[in-house]
Amino acid sequence: MRGIASQHDTLEPPPQWYELRPHGGGLPRGGGQSAPPPRPYEQGGGAVAGAWGDDSIPAGGAEILPAPWPNRIADGRWTLEGEEQRLDITEPSLGNASHGLLRNTGYRPVHVGDAEVVLEGEIFPQHGYPFHLVHRATYHLTQEQLTVTQELTNLSATAAPFALGAHPYLKISDVPTEDLVLTVLADEVFDTDERSIPTAKVAVSGQRDLRAGRRIGDIEFDSPFTGLPSGSERHEHVLAAPDGRTVTLWADPAFEYVHVYISTIYPGVSRAVAVEPMTAPANAFNTGEGLRRLAPGETFSARWGILPSLG
Repeated sequence: MRGIASQHDTLEPPPQWYELRPHGGGLPRGGGQSAPPPRPYEQGGGAVAGAWGDDSIPAGGAEILPAPWPNRIADGRWTLEGEEQRLDITEPSLGNASHGLLRNTGYRPVHVGDAEVVLEGEIFPQHGYPFHLVHRATYHLTQEQLTVTQELTNLSATAAPFALGAHPYLKISDVPTEDLVLTVLADEVFDTDERSIPTAKVAVSGQRDLRAGRRIGDIEFDSPFTGLPSGSERHEHVLAAPDGRTVTLWADPAFEYVHVYISTIYPGVSRAVAVEPMTAPANAFNTGEGLRRLAPGETFSARWGILPSLG
């Protein structure tokens, strides 16, 4: 039975961060107790994702794994079987419920190895989301890339609506981000209102047409994209330096949407770019766009990864 510690007890908290270091490979330092982000992921002596202090809150949602929804739910309200559900407003400036229910929740280590760490976070039934789920994140590092597998299991007695996403910021550390070129092979993009809630799906155009690549310094938006190539084994979104080096964020076909956020307020840099694979766009709980349902006892699994090619 768990009791109250006395002055003679020694309490040691579990490690908050893990280093994955395969022989000859890169180094992500991460997979923590809170919304497991890799920070940073380094290869060839340079960081390609994540960077902030161990005792700091990740800026701009950096590297979190949103579940059971990515991005936003307008007003924190949605309808389940004819009954209105009300979530906590976690983005007060815009009045939305943002990035799921595990953003600041502790994850527990399930497995820790030299090149792999498995973490679990649990979603308990609560106001606005009356379901019991477990989110498992597996980070696996090879000499070539970092692969993240996200699994969501429904422990409830009824089917649970859900979507999954990730929020990595990409870079090539010795190149200013504004000089990098982003290519996303999406044919469609969502217009959004002043609260970043999608209002219409339209053909890409102007600075939001990334199919031929656009320099980060020449664009600024916060938009979800879709209409990605069908029939391929995975989607690939590429950030390229002027000298030809690249960082590719790839994702399973289940990630039919990708949110691109060009930030001009990320700490310490003039520009930062988040490339966020998602199984559904913002406000899917209200629109049904991309929304899935997880049967009792069922597990959904999808993978994404970061593949640097730095020469």
